[in-house]
Order: sequence, then C-alpha cells, then structure tokens
Amino acid sequence: MAEENEIYSLAKNGDVSKLEALIASGADVTFFDSYGLTPLMHAAKQGHAEVVKILLEAGAPWNALSPSNLSAGDFAMDSGHQDAFDVLLNAGIQAELILGTIARKDYADGDTNKDYLEDRISFSEDKLMESNSKAIMMAWEKPLMEAHAKAICSRGGHILNIGFGMGLVDAAIQQYGPVTHTIVEAHPEVYKRMISSGWGDKQNVKIVFGRWQDVLSQLESYDGIFFDTYGEYYEDMREFHQHLPVLLKPEGLYSFFNGLCGGNAFFHVVYCQIVSLELQSLGYSTQLIPLPVKDCLGEKVWEGVKHKYWQLDTYYLPVCEVLQDSE
Repeated sequence: MAEENEIYSLAKNGDVSKLEALIASGADVTFFDSYGLTPLMHAAKQGHAEVVKILLEAGAPWNALSPSNLSAGDFAMDSGHQDAFDVLLNAGIQAELILGTIARKDYADGDTNKDYLEDRISFSEDKLMESNSKAIMMAWEKPLMEAHAKAICSRGGHILNIGFGMGLVDAAIQQYGPVTHTIVEAHPEVYKRMISSGWGDKQNVKIVFGRWQDVLSQLESYDGIFFDTYGEYYEDMREFHQHLPVLLKPEGLYSFFNGLCGGNAFFHVVYCQIVSLELQSLGYSTQLIPLPVKDCLGEKVWEGVKHKYWQLDTYYLPVCEVLQDSE
C-alpha cells in the first residue's frame, strides 16, 4: 500500500526520475486507487505527458475505465492537456491497430450479424428493435441520416446504401432525386416491410436482398455510397472498405454511420483516427464534420431500450473521397 501511494503521488506531481526508479525496481503501475482511478489517469488529469509515456511503457492500460466510464484519455481531454492527450491517443491507435479490443468489446454487446438476421424484430414510429430490446435504429438519428444523405448525394448520379433499417437515410436520399438509388438489405422482415410500403415501386430504386458480402456481384459503380449495417464488427466495415475502389467512382463520395465506441468520447476519437488512417492507406481522405446531437438525446429516447449505443454530445460525420495528388 505504501508503494502504491508513492506511485500515485509521483504520478500526480510529475516526478519522472523517482517514478522511473520505482518501476525499475519492479513496482506495479496497473492498480486502481479507492476512487477507481489508475496512476495513468492521475498523470493524464494533471497533464504530465512524460509520466504518461513512462507509465504506458511500464504496462499501464491505456483503456482502463474509472467508475464514471472515463479513461486516462478522457481525463487529459477534459482538462485540456494536449501533450498528454496526444501520447495517449497514439498509444490507443497503435494498440487498436494491432489488437482491436475496444471495437470488438463494443460490438460484443450486440448480436452477431447471423443471429440478428434470424431474429424477430419489431417496428414502431420511433425505433426498430431486436427481440431482446436492443435498438437497431432509432428516430433520433434522423438529422444525422439527412446530413449523410446530403453529403453522398452532393455530386448527384447513382447512389448506393448498404442497410435500410428504418429507411431514414433512404427517404433523405430520395429528396435529392438520384439517377438510380440502390438499397442493399439483409433482414427478411425489413425487406418485406420495404416492399409492402412501396419502395420496390419507386422508379429509380433498385432493392438488392441479401448480405452485402453475398451480393457484391449485383452491384455496380456509384457516385455516392453510405454504409450502415447492424450486428457486424469493425472488421466487417474494414472488409467493405476494401471494395471501395471498385464500388465508388473516382469522383464519388463515401460515408458511413460513425457509431464506433459511441459510449466513450476518447475511444471514439481513437477509432475516428484509425478508420481515417485505414482509408488513407486505400487512397481516400476523410473529413470528419462535427454535428451536435445532445438535444436529440433526452432521457425518454432510451425508454425501453436495453443498450444506449450512443452517449456522446457530438457526432463526427465522415465524408471520404479519393486523395488528390499533391502536385
């Protein structure tokens, strides 16, 4: 206990040399204090970037959470300590690029795609739900879907949407009068509802029933693409991105529902950076447009919903296009 108290004191005060000596003697830096905080959280909160770096190198978990669901990165971010934040952000990006543990845990709260497609779902005016009271899509997302539609339709032409859900983004896409509007939907009940509500009768709409992985041969090349599936993992979206060079025209625009790690602000930033880096490696630039959503999320929004899949005040809408030559 005395050693733990000393480590906390050194982390809070930014005493690099004494902390290094303790670590070299075999001191553990992975424990929590009586308030549920780690030495790394204390160092981040005080903005001691060098101490943060030392603790990370000694094995302190960058993704540990306090009782209030805050990580060391959240403490640095909330306190305005940019240097400490940058060290933690880089650590998080490197760890997740290798292990991907946060995204896997985030999606583990939901069912797999296969389970979802076999599940009975229920429709109401403000939400689409699984049988176990987990929300698939909700009406509060409408302003976000309208913004996504505006982005991907801004250059006109042929539009592709992967995942119909409640039809929020597709209704918005129709307002822009695309030449063709292709919708891929995998859930049989959602597909049946689409047909019964007249989506199959729209002149410019083509509905493709099935998982996107199974219907790629039926797809063409598009001026705008939106991706929003349910019950899939980050790796599934990463796989979809591999097909963008074929599916997206050279002057086209791509966007996706950016719900990655929607329960923690710092983890969300980490994954915004990761997906931007991975798209960059495929030849695409990503602009993240901040949209305030706090006013959309009153307490009543989540009544009857088992899992709050979004808990942040700001949504970062991604708009991706082919990287332009710097010449």
